[in-house]
Order: sequence, then C-alpha cells, then structure tokens
Amino acid sequence: MSLKIRLARRGTKKRPFYQIVVADSRSPRDGRFIEKIGIYNPMLAKDQKRYEVDVEKAKAWIAKGATPSDRVARFLDAEGLMKRTATNNPEKAVPGKKAEERAASKAAKAAKGAEAPAEG
Repeated sequence: MSLKIRLARRGTKKRPFYQIVVADSRSPRDGRFIEKIGIYNPMLAKDQKRYEVDVEKAKAWIAKGATPSDRVARFLDAEGLMKRTATNNPEKAVPGKKAEERAASKAAKAAKGAEAPAEG
C-alpha cells in the first residue's frame, strides 16, 4: 500500500479549508484517509500561521514510508522535519508557438507602421 501525506479539502464554496491527512494514494482526495495529522487554512493572512502539523505523527508516518505532496513538503520543510529541494522550470515562462507568432506579426505591423510616416 502506497501512503501519501496530502491535503483533503473541507470548508464551503469559495472558503477552502484543508486537513493534512495520511491516505492510501489510490483513495480520492476528499475520501477515506487513515489519520488526520494537521490543518491548513489558506484564507488567513500571510503574517499569521496558516497551518498546524503534528510533527511527531508526521515523523512516524514518514518513517513508515509515507511520501508528502509538494504543499505538505513545504510545511514539513518549514518545521525542519525534512529537506525539500527547490524546483525550477525555466521553460514555464517561455511563450508558446501561437504567442510567438502573434508577437512577431505585431512587431512586423509596428515596423511597417513606423516606416509609412517616415516616407510620406
């Protein structure tokens, strides 16, 4: 059985509230879980502490082979429980083919528009 430490959504529409749970990776996000080990409230201001994690329970589940999701890994890294490697995707900011085509045509129109008054 593959275990995950992940978020399970609670709360109402447009008012998210999450529980940090240990669950089987095959179970649905808001479905069955094994144990609740914390909470996360993204609606709180950034200067307040948005999450609470039972560090001892998290440490025990990681020792049993549970792998945290990316967001939970951030929380555990902030608590000093594990080291999270920073990810970097430089290609994320590169525009797609259509956007490059639009930019090229816009630049061509601007160049053509700049030449027309100079000739006249």
